[in-house]
Amino acid sequence: MSTPRFLVLAAAVAALAGCATSSTPVSVTDTIAGQSQLSTLNGLVTKAGLGDTLKSGGPYTVFAPTNEAFAKVPAKTMDALAHDPAKLKAVLAYHVVPGKVMAADVKNGNAKTVNGANVALSKAGEFVTVEDAMVQTADISATNGVVHIVDAVLIPPAK
Repeated sequence: MSTPRFLVLAAAVAALAGCATSSTPVSVTDTIAGQSQLSTLNGLVTKAGLGDTLKSGGPYTVFAPTNEAFAKVPAKTMDALAHDPAKLKAVLAYHVVPGKVMAADVKNGNAKTVNGANVALSKAGEFVTVEDAMVQTADISATNGVVHIVDAVLIPPAK
């Protein structure tokens, strides 16, 4: 008797999972918010006041560091960013390139970020990097751009 219930439950879970993966694209802000491994970035985007910009403007290409990437940043640096909204905004803007750049379209060279500094983009086969960060998950489409999940936080050069 428990087997049929299990099969019904498994079928329901599979159906719900299918619905979750076939969602329509949402804004860059909502795309970041919808990824559990980007919860730290999502909180910082909100704290820096960039949520509305990334929701309505664009198109944008966002190189989104994972929670693990933020965990590698020294606590002193994270604390300084938390207490300096302008610096936090500059660091986050360094992860954003104007336009929609899909992984297949990446050319080796520099790209100007929203914060005004250049980042080095590189592609070798299927591997894409931005500065020293490797793209872990590429081409998460949003209505106003694309999100690439990366394994490191990019720190802009001092001005």
